[in-house]
This record gives sequence, structure tokens and C-alpha cells, in this order.
Amino acid sequence: MKDDTIINFKEKKREDFVWRKYTKIGVFFISLIIILGLIFSNIFIVKEGEYRVIRQFGEVVKIKSEPGLNFKIPFIQTVSTLPKYQMTYDVSKAEINTKDKKRMIIDNYAVWKIVDPKKMISNARTVDNAERRMEEFIYSIVRTELGHLNYDEIINDEKSSRGSLNDKVTKMVNDLLEQDNYGIVVTDVRTKRTDLPEENEKSVFTRMISERESKAQEYLSKGDAGKKRIEAETDRKVKEMLSKAQADAEVIRSEGEGEAAKIYNQAFSKDKEFYHLFRTLESYKKTIGNETVIVLPSDSPYAKLLMGYAK
Repeated sequence: MKDDTIINFKEKKREDFVWRKYTKIGVFFISLIIILGLIFSNIFIVKEGEYRVIRQFGEVVKIKSEPGLNFKIPFIQTVSTLPKYQMTYDVSKAEINTKDKKRMIIDNYAVWKIVDPKKMISNARTVDNAERRMEEFIYSIVRTELGHLNYDEIINDEKSSRGSLNDKVTKMVNDLLEQDNYGIVVTDVRTKRTDLPEENEKSVFTRMISERESKAQEYLSKGDAGKKRIEAETDRKVKEMLSKAQADAEVIRSEGEGEAAKIYNQAFSKDKEFYHLFRTLESYKKTIGNETVIVLPSDSPYAKLLMGYAK
């Protein structure tokens, strides 16, 4: 009986040893997993195009902007993300009054980015707050600047000064943001479209159509006047060319006739009787036709030639 008790005691002692051994191993692995979990859960990656803001007890202690791996203190520090790239913000539509007391609805958008995350967080707290503040500045400046322009100057592309106005608004908004240390910069402010209140649209469109028709008529009148001027100039040049050609032709004709007369004289002077006969025959061509009646004395040389009596 005593031997059995000793054996049972040894077996129990062995089992306790094995259990303690595996317990230690389990505790070790559990501790290792917890430690690794803590390490990996407190590693963060900074990507291209973003800021990583590290806060400790709610206060910003560090801002990481270079891409790579970083580590924060467990349970004490937290990490948040802010965009580093340029963003587009649609400014709410607003109604303004022009210099000539007309109402219109203006629709703008802004391109902006965060350049100093610490200032932005300190003064605006969040991206949404920064955009709201930026929108207030844009609306105020656009309303003031467009209030110095007449309605036609804003909507008429030929008279529009919106190109330089956009640059001016952008600079003024940035001056206000820098003054209040918001840590953001507006790259560009642009007008997407300008609308009219519904009650004004029809009358304005009618006037715009009338202006375009008037402009078209002006272009047609200028074109017609230009056409007539070109036709008159062409007719004048044609007449001058024809007159010159006729004068040249007359000169050439007279020179030819003179040369022909000279040749005739030289030829006929060699045989006067033949010349006299030739001239007489030529006169017949002009005086005698199919129904010609000639009354001549029978003894006239002309009659003798006609009757064939001449020798």
C-alpha cells in the first residue's frame, strides 16, 4: 500500500512538472504575440502625397511628410492623415449685385493645398473648417470685385475682364489666409459659370440675340461695302487696261497702214498704168453690186473698161 502511494506521488509530481513546462511555453508565446502586436500596431507608413500628424494627449507633437516607415509611442500617441496633394473645392453658388444694380448668380471653384499642417490644425482644426473659411474669403472678394463691374462686362466675352479678375481674387484670398495663419494656399480661383435669376433670363437672352443680330448686320454691311469697293476698283482697272490696249492697237494699226501704203507706193511706182488699172478695179468693188445701175457716157474710159472696149 505504501509503495502504491509513493508511485502515485511521483506520477503526480511528473504531471505537475509537464503542466508547468507547457504553461511557461504558452505564456511566452502569448507574451511574444502581444509584444509583436504592440510593435506592429504602432508602426505607421507615410505615403507619397500625404502628411501624417502625430498627437500626444491631443496636442500635435510631430508631423511626418517624407515617405517611409515610422513608429509612435503605444497608448500615448495617435496618428491621423492630411492630404498633401492639390484639391478642388466647389464654392457654393451665390447671388451678387453688379455695378449697374443687376442680380446674377456666380458659381466658382478653387484649387488649393495644405502647405503647413501644423498651422492648419492649430487655426482651422479640420480640412472641412479650412474649406469653409476659404469659401467665405472667396465669396466676399468675388462679390466685392464683381460689384465694381457692369453686368455686360461680366457676361460679354468681348468685354470680359474675368481673366485678370481670377488672378486678382486668388492673390487676395491668399493674403487673407496667410494673415490668419491657416497654413493653406489657393492655387487658383475660377468662375465655372454665371447664371441669371429665372425672372431675368428671358429678357437678357432676348437682348443678347438682338445684339448678336445687330453685330451680324454690321459685318454684312461692311462686307457689302468692301465688295462694292473691290468691284469698282476692278472695273476701273479693266477700263484702264482696255483703253491702253485700244490705244496700243491704234498705234500698231496706223503703223501697219503706213507701212502698207509705203509698200504700195513702192510697188505701184514701178508701173503706173498697172497701178491706175488696179485702183480702177478696186473702185469697181466698192461701187458695183448685184443691183447697181450706172449711167455713163459711152465714150468714157470707165464705160469702155466695163464694156471691154478699152485697150
